[in-house]
Amino acid sequence: MIASLFGLLFGLMLIGVPVAISLGASTMLTALIFTDYDLLGVTSHVFDGLNKYSLMAIPMFVLAGAFLSKGSASSRIIDFAKSVVGHLPGGLPIAAIFASIIFAAVSGSSPATVVAIGSVMYGAIKQAGYPKEYAIGTIATAGSLGILIPPSIVFIVYGVTAEESIGKLFMAGVVPGIMIGCMLMFVTYVGARRLGFQATEPAPWSERWAKFKDAFWALMLIVIVIGGIYGGIFTPTEAGAASAVYAFVVSFFIYKDLKLKDLYRILLDSALTTSMIFFIIANAMIFSHFLTDESIPRHITEMILNANVGPIMFLVIVNILLFLMGQFMEPSSVVMITVPLLLPIATALGIDPIHFGVVMVVNMELGMITPPVGLNLFVASGITGLSLKDVIMASLPWSFTILLGLLIITYIPQISLWLPNLMFGT
Repeated sequence: MIASLFGLLFGLMLIGVPVAISLGASTMLTALIFTDYDLLGVTSHVFDGLNKYSLMAIPMFVLAGAFLSKGSASSRIIDFAKSVVGHLPGGLPIAAIFASIIFAAVSGSSPATVVAIGSVMYGAIKQAGYPKEYAIGTIATAGSLGILIPPSIVFIVYGVTAEESIGKLFMAGVVPGIMIGCMLMFVTYVGARRLGFQATEPAPWSERWAKFKDAFWALMLIVIVIGGIYGGIFTPTEAGAASAVYAFVVSFFIYKDLKLKDLYRILLDSALTTSMIFFIIANAMIFSHFLTDESIPRHITEMILNANVGPIMFLVIVNILLFLMGQFMEPSSVVMITVPLLLPIATALGIDPIHFGVVMVVNMELGMITPPVGLNLFVASGITGLSLKDVIMASLPWSFTILLGLLIITYIPQISLWLPNLMFGT
């Protein structure tokens, strides 16, 4: 039965059926053929699964990201990043990474980060004399930090599926996100030095202060989300609503770069994105409930434990599995499919669920920049006009850097756990 379920799932995806429909259809067909599973009760399971307070954060964060990405917030953040690090060897590519880290923290979306930062920085980096590989590699890979640095929709999906604190997961992504961002900047710096680029005169502090003030209102969204959750002012779901309202006020009344006539299109785009995410979640919940009802995770857990697989080897297997799945599937889908199967084994082996969530999300980062279905690669190809092959080859040095970061995060749990433990207690 397990072989039939997963065979149908991947078979449908291989012939081009959307992931969400493949999840639902493979589950229903397997249940109909092999079990007496209550198909009439599926709708109630779906509605019960979607009727979760935490999931309300998703449309709010999507809307907040849409307000900021459609306006001038990204260009203001880029100008601030350039004033801080633009004088270093590799300054403009480093500024693109720095700006991506900041924008990821206000948008929560990886593709949105690539579009917002890449559309401005690609031409600027090339005009400064850097090879096109620098322009495209930094943009495509740094944008993937959008699903690791809070607020992250993938962390919300994991938290709901694993029944873990979304606030802790948000905090757990901060240090790994900054660490990987710094690693990407270091690789860029070293490469630029080897290419002969030299440091220039740093921007005066007055200019840096002016750029900071210009970007201040966009940067404050980070403080509102993280500070509000940490300070106990509101829950992650309430933080999503607060961020959407704040982003609306900043874009329409402070920066004044959006008009009321733009509101309909922004709301429609956000609704379409949210609908897509929830359609995936709904079908993944059918899949997850069927697995649990048939005790499949328990059987797999017993099988692995009986094989004396330790935590180190299990995490190796998990990283390989998630890396492969991330190449073909959207991150939320991978999380919804694998968490019911893998998390019971992880907890049985003594692996912290919060740390395990970070490992999963970093794997999804790699999937966003890995062919054949790495979404960021297609987005970067679209905004630069380069072929997908060129984008893939240009991104390789930075992709390997993220892979190294994944290995470090996987086997040093405190990188992920230090901040949430500090803020929320162990």
